[in-house]
Amino acid sequence: MSTMSPQAIFLEHEGWLRTVVRSRLNEPDAVEDVMQNIALAIVRHRNVLHEVNRIGAWLYQVAVRQVLMYRRASGRRRRMQERLVTAVPVSQETTGPLDVLLDAEAQQSVHQALGELNEIDRQILMLKYSEGWSYREIASHLGVQEDTIEYRLLRARKNLRRQLRQFSEEGKTQC
Repeated sequence: MSTMSPQAIFLEHEGWLRTVVRSRLNEPDAVEDVMQNIALAIVRHRNVLHEVNRIGAWLYQVAVRQVLMYRRASGRRRRMQERLVTAVPVSQETTGPLDVLLDAEAQQSVHQALGELNEIDRQILMLKYSEGWSYREIASHLGVQEDTIEYRLLRARKNLRRQLRQFSEEGKTQC
């Protein structure tokens, strides 16, 4: 194989790799995340790329492996969310039935808004705020860079705020 840069290899094969990933995942955001992880895998293995005889076959294996890793993480996220939804206690500091009702309504709004987010945003928010994980721990768990987690967390918080505002506006129009 000629000595192509990791970027050139990714760009040359990106089209069919995207098709492979898209055929295995239904979420557009997930496809982008997996494609980013494939690009990172190519960069991580740049020192051995010249030893790969059939780059297409190697890239296919990387793509399938990344899809499987994403699916496993999605399953863990889903199970974690289910545990969180069933384990959220009503505040102990409430003073009356109205406080209990307002707490329950706020929790329901947050859970509903979380349910509207894509899986990766939901998982990152839950790991950070429910489990108290650091950026490094989340990045290690998801197999991405810490910078990626920082960006995704910003995006996830923005999306959650947007969902909560939307629910709030819908509630006002129904009153």
